[in-house]
Amino acid sequence: MKNFSIAKRQVDQISVLDISGELDAHTASQLENSLKALIESKNIKIIVNCAKLDYIASAGLGVFMAYIEDVRGLGGDIKLSNMNDRVYNVFDLLGFPTLYDIVDDERDAVKAF
Repeated sequence: MKNFSIAKRQVDQISVLDISGELDAHTASQLENSLKALIESKNIKIIVNCAKLDYIASAGLGVFMAYIEDVRGLGGDIKLSNMNDRVYNVFDLLGFPTLYDIVDDERDAVKAF
């Protein structure tokens, strides 16, 4: 099993998911379940802190794509923060920065809400 984990915490009214390790086809369902649970409990201001994310595959990107519309439809958003260059480049390659708020620091993401 690949090394991947998600820790959830609250900052004011915002749910923060700290994801770490490798997000790929094997681990994407963990992120999917976490996002689904947040949406079902009406936590629609979400920051995904990628500080400890080492790697992301297309399956991981697909999870973000799958839920962003739902969250925005409910009046919330998913913001991404603290990516390393390698991870950011994958998002950038696929045009994510035009679709998502990707910020350098979690504090900036909190302010952006």
